[in-house]
Amino acid sequence: MKIHFKRILCATDLSDFSNLAVAQAIEMAKEFGARLYICHVIDLPMVSMHGAAFVYPDNQIEEMKTGAMEQIKRLVGDNDLSWEAIVETGPVSTTLCRLGADRHADLAIVSTHGRTGIRRLFLGSVTERLLRTVACPLLVVTPPEKASGGEHPFKGFGFKQILVGCDFSDDSQNAVDYGFSLAQEFEAAIHLVHVVEPFVYRDTMLPDSTEIDTLDAVSAGSQKRLEALVPEGARNWCEVHIASESGKPFMALKAYADTHQIDLIVLGVRGHSLVETMLLGSTTDRVIRGVACPVLSVCPP
Repeated sequence: MKIHFKRILCATDLSDFSNLAVAQAIEMAKEFGARLYICHVIDLPMVSMHGAAFVYPDNQIEEMKTGAMEQIKRLVGDNDLSWEAIVETGPVSTTLCRLGADRHADLAIVSTHGRTGIRRLFLGSVTERLLRTVACPLLVVTPPEKASGGEHPFKGFGFKQILVGCDFSDDSQNAVDYGFSLAQEFEAAIHLVHVVEPFVYRDTMLPDSTEIDTLDAVSAGSQKRLEALVPEGARNWCEVHIASESGKPFMALKAYADTHQIDLIVLGVRGHSLVETMLLGSTTDRVIRGVACPVLSVCPP
């Protein structure tokens, strides 16, 4: 299945790191010929003193919006693409979900944290809410300090090593589809990885079987199922790697990503297979918090 992004929504709080997401979005829009919507949401805290609520004056709000618009225009610069700047006030995650739906976005891009005195803005809470509520795939750009040496592991734009976490649920099949499409678009290698969590299988072991033998059999079966996910002819145009790892899913995926210099991870946002703990939302959240490369979370159609 060939994926072609036509409308990309990018959110920024206008901090230096958050603006890296804008740079990523600009290049993605140019790659796919997509229309880009760059959004800044002003979340005004309600302050109450002695029973009276403080409301920001309209002229102050307009100044904030004008300043944000000017910053966004400077970020885009003279890039040749179709784009629109959007600045609104309101709750961040709710507003972004509405804007994505209104613009029929088929990809959203955010960063995991930003500047701002309101600590929850573009921290885990907003990203995690978007993971569960935004109606399109979400590309999360992670903090550069997570990389060894304090530098981001990839330079410039493009993906060359793509990891897809597979738990064999419908959601992970969506992730596989996106992974192969992006591998074809960027001429990248793709890694299909299933994580076997040992303690989950203990209750299913036969009385005369050993734990090691059972886990080896599960791992071998997983690799066969991963092979079956590879589209016909895919090896003619991309390099495919199959791996069955063992351990906690988010830790095993992070370790694999570090070892193989992965520069994009694709996950289904919700997984529910025979092993219900594999690639659930919590695993996706933990992977995003722990890795030093972008993570694409693919929601159900």
